[in-house]
Amino acid sequence: MTRIAVVGTGGWGKNHVRVLNELQCLAAVCDMNLERAEAFSKKYRVPAYGSLEAMLGKEQLDGVTICTPATTHFQIASRTLAAGLNTFVEKPLSTTVKDGGALIEAARRANRAVTVGFIERFNPPIAALKRMISEKKLGDPILLEFHRENRRGAGISDVGIVQDASVHDIDTACWLFGEVPKVVYSRVGSMRVPPEHEDFATILLGFSGQRTAFLVTNWITPNRVRTMSAVFSGGVVDVDFVTQQTSIHEGDLTTVPTRPVQEPLTLELKEFISAIEEKRQPLVTGQDGLNVLRVAEAVLASSASGAPIYLG
Repeated sequence: MTRIAVVGTGGWGKNHVRVLNELQCLAAVCDMNLERAEAFSKKYRVPAYGSLEAMLGKEQLDGVTICTPATTHFQIASRTLAAGLNTFVEKPLSTTVKDGGALIEAARRANRAVTVGFIERFNPPIAALKRMISEKKLGDPILLEFHRENRRGAGISDVGIVQDASVHDIDTACWLFGEVPKVVYSRVGSMRVPPEHEDFATILLGFSGQRTAFLVTNWITPNRVRTMSAVFSGGVVDVDFVTQQTSIHEGDLTTVPTRPVQEPLTLELKEFISAIEEKRQPLVTGQDGLNVLRVAEAVLASSASGAPIYLG
């Protein structure tokens, strides 16, 4: 059995705990809030630890998932990779390109995988859209338009919306188009007083061949919106990330494919486990995480300067 521990059992981490238990791979839980860790220990009958060092010193693990605040990702992932563990880091990989590059190098030295929690790649309609693009069923993709909007999560305080939420759609755009954007232009801002971090962002990503992605992200809209429209030379595909419904518009005909609803996190963690067992790189690589960090930094720089940022 592949043995995986969860570091950070709060907001999103509790879902990692639940899914890994369902996959029979949960080996331990670790949280600075030992009372919370012990509650999961009692529920799932696995050891609980209040410190990373205590867990690494006692448990024989194959991998970890890190679900702590973004500003702690680099420190924790550096330690788990140094301990020879395959490491899943919830987005973002780190908060700076420099630290992200250091984690990739640490994974290379340890000969272990490092992956990032870009969960939308595992959302069934997005996976189907990727296949549709590769098969050219609607011709060439031209424009991707994303809307990711709702109130700020209670546990998000260490980074702004670009590194917390926009990174999902940045990665999805890069994955669907198969490349990193050539140019980034953005406007970001905050409605909070004082403006601790940005809470809304409008981002334009220019790819090769006139292909474009347009991203709208905010923590202001009261209702939860997670949608995307993909414009092709031969039609349009609308996707709802939450309901997993897809509508394909081709000429005067609209079709709505039926597929079973699947939990993206389950598919994502299954992929991580398979990568460990097969000793291969996961679908989302450390380099993917680093590429998204570069774009996220360019988004903030573009907004600050009022000019496009060219990534080459």
